[in-house]
Amino acid sequence: MAALISGIHHITAIAGNPQKNLDFYTGILGLRLVKKTINFDAPDVYHFYFGDELGAPGTVFTTFPFEGARKGTKGTGELTYTAFSVPLDALGFWMERLGKYNIPFSTPLSRFGEKLIRFEDHDGMGIELIATNKDERKGWTYGNIPLEFAVRGFYGATLNLKAKELTEKLLTQFMDYRFIAEDGGRYRFGTKGDPGDIVDIVIDPNGRQGTQSAGTVHHIAFRTANEASQLEIQQKLIRNGYQVTEVKDRNYFKSIYFREPGGVLFEIATDEPGFAIDEDEAHLGELLKLPEWIESQRSKLEARLAKVELNVEKYA
Repeated sequence: MAALISGIHHITAIAGNPQKNLDFYTGILGLRLVKKTINFDAPDVYHFYFGDELGAPGTVFTTFPFEGARKGTKGTGELTYTAFSVPLDALGFWMERLGKYNIPFSTPLSRFGEKLIRFEDHDGMGIELIATNKDERKGWTYGNIPLEFAVRGFYGATLNLKAKELTEKLLTQFMDYRFIAEDGGRYRFGTKGDPGDIVDIVIDPNGRQGTQSAGTVHHIAFRTANEASQLEIQQKLIRNGYQVTEVKDRNYFKSIYFREPGGVLFEIATDEPGFAIDEDEAHLGELLKLPEWIESQRSKLEARLAKVELNVEKYA
């Protein structure tokens, strides 16, 4: 039977100041702003989508920037580190770049035979850059970062849990993941084991529960092809005792949500229709795009939302 889930679709985090958030992910990390919209569940807050040229599934890191939000804390029941894939010889470039902008980073670490560095954004969001020759995606650059060093998309994500057995059962029995390997107490799962589908579980049985706010991940979304495959997954999960939401229309994909046993919010999102349905591919992310149901309130929303602009040229 064909797999219903093929990897990570997107990861969504809570942030603080929207302009600083925009500057970090477009200016310093060099991701493309592929969509500027609102949080459909909290319309007074932006929803930024950062990714590759077209915002392909597996490349899109999204944020809800709440101005004035206090910082959250990393802990159990959370996705604590989002890992991006960079070319094999790119770590030196990135260490120099982070140093240029006074962003502290770890010395190179080794994991499953690959090198990485670890750091945080201005809100405390945990980020890793993993150097690999296994990623053939071409990435994106505004011109501020040489394409040969640019981020390719997600490598994977780390779940910090008090136990792994029930989450492992969910991944391997109901979500088309398989166990790949263990390295120093880190348990790796993947659909194929390629960059863009990796989920690592780190177990901390006595760890303190994380607190969700700025600098923490709100949810991780896994990708499925279309609405038909999403419905199959939804019914499969419900039959096996998971509390799954109804399908929600997020304009650029359809979504269902549920909590995995360790407490992390999971989403299953469709690859279709993508981010080019309401903007030309050459101009993605340039305008504030609103869903039809709130378009009549555009003037009020624009008056309340902070003014933001791309400042990529400042980070050449």
